[in-house]
Amino acid sequence: MFFTILLASLGACGPMATRMPTAVPSVQVASDSTLRTIYDKGLTFAEFVEKATARREGWLRLQRDAVVRPALVSRARAVGGNWQVLVIARDGCGDSMNSVPYAARLVDSVPGLSLRIVSPVDGQAAANSHRTADGRMATPTFVLLDSTGADVGCLVELPAPLRQWTNTHRGSVSDDSLHTYRNTFYAKDAGVSVTTELVELLEAARTGTPQCDRQLTR
Repeated sequence: MFFTILLASLGACGPMATRMPTAVPSVQVASDSTLRTIYDKGLTFAEFVEKATARREGWLRLQRDAVVRPALVSRARAVGGNWQVLVIARDGCGDSMNSVPYAARLVDSVPGLSLRIVSPVDGQAAANSHRTADGRMATPTFVLLDSTGADVGCLVELPAPLRQWTNTHRGSVSDDSLHTYRNTFYAKDAGVSVTTELVELLEAARTGTPQCDRQLTR
């Protein structure tokens, strides 16, 4: 099974955050050949961490300590086939740091499952066509590709429980409270939510029902 993750580092975690006008659906969808080209230019997780300068201690710690639940590994292995995950990320993005190492551990545990990481600049076309529900490019962004390079799923910015809480409370609590909750969530969750969602993406793609939380319908 070949699984590639595209992780994007934009939005709150990057300099290229852009809100998409709700009245004008002008986003250009990246073609499958474009996504494959971006993926082929990406770094392995080990290469990405080696080059990381921001949040370096955190990246190194999670590279060493990240663990994925055995049941999730078994589910991913049971899917079979060849898949790829393209990841758009930036080392200075805390959401990326708290999600990508667990995704990489999952990939390393499943034969045929692979992951490449690109910067927001190199992955802009992919990030632009996989925006958040409120129209932002954000990091991390994971794009699942099948063996032909076709786009068959995505996960944008935050794991579902954190995304739901943030969407509910944004505007009613301070930014400091939002950041405190995020940090507490990541510490307690330890990658369970993001790896669960990635396995669910893989299972959905296998059955021909791609899942993606982006605003634009392909």
